[in-house]
Amino acid sequence: MSDNVTLVRHGPIATVTLDRPDRRNSLSDPMLTDLGAAFAELRDDAATRVVIVTGTPPLFSAGADAPFKKGMSPEERRQMFLSRKSQFRRLFERANTLLENLEQATICQINGHAVGGGWGLTLACDFRFAAASAEMWIPEVDLGVPLGVASTTRFVRLVGPARAKEIIMGCRRYSAAEAQAMGLVHQVVADALLVKAVGEYAEVLAAKPFRALAEMKARINAIARTGIPEVNAMTEGFLDRSPAPGASPGQGGGR
Repeated sequence: MSDNVTLVRHGPIATVTLDRPDRRNSLSDPMLTDLGAAFAELRDDAATRVVIVTGTPPLFSAGADAPFKKGMSPEERRQMFLSRKSQFRRLFERANTLLENLEQATICQINGHAVGGGWGLTLACDFRFAAASAEMWIPEVDLGVPLGVASTTRFVRLVGPARAKEIIMGCRRYSAAEAQAMGLVHQVVADALLVKAVGEYAEVLAAKPFRALAEMKARINAIARTGIPEVNAMTEGFLDRSPAPGASPGQGGGR
């Protein structure tokens, strides 16, 4: 599809791959633009029922693109990150919103470390399978910038405010197993078996009635955003109170 992103279809399953291994699949402006274009294309693709999102090994994504160099001090890294010219936040939120709102079921195949925006991107998927060796962390506060509102919101929804503060403000690394224990990863799989496990689950989802699957995804996402809706006739349907055959208007059909 581009130098940054590949889009491959196998029957009803499409795989979107972050493809900048020389830059650790970091989320540059062109990468985010291409991701948004891929998700927009899939949104209108009636033949695709499941979407897999992954990265070219060895990492899933190192997050926002910044020209860090080995041996930089923490202060030098902060200054480098703050001085970069980028539309990252705008483009990142656009791509994530498109991904989260796809009608298709989405699976994130976390094949390596997911850092900052890379971890945030995984949260926009419905299901997350991680390689056992993968680690995840949010370094933004240590770099002197706040995490974006959308990723912050997803963390709070998924793990609650107390745990979200620990993850975002503490900036420590979490193993795939720790992320699974917090509910941020659904399955942890041996590295060599990850592709097979994700493929098998994608086939399970692709075999389900699409309309029902898509409607339940949309309903669950809406409830997660707004809270549990009031259950009433508007949500569950009204009783049919039409007159019984032969009864005149205003007259009930019973005794």
